[in-house]
Amino acid sequence: MTADIATLFAGQRDTAIRLRTSTVTERKAKLLRLRDALIANREAIVQAGWDDFRKPPAEVELTEVLPVVAECNDAMRNLKGWMAPQKVWPSRMMIGTSGYMQYEPRGRCLIMSPWNYPVNLSLGPLVSAIAAGNTVIIKPSEMTPAASRVIARIVSELFTPDEVAVVEGDASVAQALLELPFDHIFFTGSPAIGKVVMAAAARHLTSVTLELGGKSPTIVDETADLELAAKNILWAKFTNNGQTCIAPDHLFVHASVKDAFVQACQRVLREVYGESPQSSDCLARVVNERHTGRVRHLLDDAVAKGARVLAGGTVDVADRFIAPTLLEGIPGEADIMREEIFGPLLPVFAYTDLDEVIARINADAKPLALYVWSRNNANIDRVMKQTTSGGACINHCVVQFLHGNLPFGGVNNSGIGSAHGHHGFKAFSHERAVVRTRIMLARMFFPPYTDLTRKLIRLFMRTV
Repeated sequence: MTADIATLFAGQRDTAIRLRTSTVTERKAKLLRLRDALIANREAIVQAGWDDFRKPPAEVELTEVLPVVAECNDAMRNLKGWMAPQKVWPSRMMIGTSGYMQYEPRGRCLIMSPWNYPVNLSLGPLVSAIAAGNTVIIKPSEMTPAASRVIARIVSELFTPDEVAVVEGDASVAQALLELPFDHIFFTGSPAIGKVVMAAAARHLTSVTLELGGKSPTIVDETADLELAAKNILWAKFTNNGQTCIAPDHLFVHASVKDAFVQACQRVLREVYGESPQSSDCLARVVNERHTGRVRHLLDDAVAKGARVLAGGTVDVADRFIAPTLLEGIPGEADIMREEIFGPLLPVFAYTDLDEVIARINADAKPLALYVWSRNNANIDRVMKQTTSGGACINHCVVQFLHGNLPFGGVNNSGIGSAHGHHGFKAFSHERAVVRTRIMLARMFFPPYTDLTRKLIRLFMRTV
């Protein structure tokens, strides 16, 4: 397998060089084929989502197909402008020259995608890589085999292996890929594996985009629309059964409205999932029994240390089922407070002092997302100015992922670099700085140096 991977990688070299001169028309044609193939294969993708997660068909189309179709359409609409040289004004030091940035393909790229949204997080970055003119090898997760097979089939029908290829397999395959000197690696996954990818990339000085995760906090203050907040937060949290990197990880709810908010959440859970969530056709499953056991441990550990279950709490490991669960009274030493939950458990904490909430957020690693529910602009402003996160929403959750004109990415522990739209195009491009000289003013600084040379330098110091 290692030899096959090396051969595949070597086979993309000449194509990568050729694609440096690929045109807008050529790249748009590939994107159009990819978009149409996604639409044509919607039912196969839906079936794969069911086979891997028992994911509701509407949820598959909403979270796996629609975002990639939108990426394709956005890239096709804007690619001509993205590829055009970007002129810049000369700085005072550069009078007599003109300058521009030329976007060049990085070359041979590796996309390593996770299991939670396997189609979206494999083919979404592929759109950006194709738009930028690169060759690509995709390594999807082995934990969603049905989705991986669909991805591999679609790619093989659209592209030759020297241009885009899918390599399936376990961690040993990923390790073999990371030994190769790719020109760029786009990885989506956990911070722990992100560090492994970054260390491997460092051996070749390969650039990286790391879309990671973290414990994304949500604040519901005393002025929030509680009914709307409950519906939106629970939708964002329990879509894909909580297995979403930007899902709310835990809630800070003002003590004066906490009971009313919890009651609203309990009503929403009954309305959406019924009295028996395990029978609901709106709730996906955990990806496998091992991860079900991991999330169950977080629940059991929290309860054993004093947490109280406000809703849910039912677990069936064999069915990979964990009910949408609300928890309160969780002590700081519980494991759920240290790990990204990545499952259908939602801790709720009451607060009275917003500054204390901000201090708690700043004490943790920088999250991928932060959500604020408030109708008080002063509160919103305090949170936005005094915290940091990869992205944020005010009176909404998770939709920052769908905003094609905004960069999507983390900060430090939650990620490096950004994706989507123009930002994804730039992630897979090298911004080549080009200066063209029209008047050679620099000759006044050529040697032999004289007193006049130093006077001119000092003059420039005062004027630039």
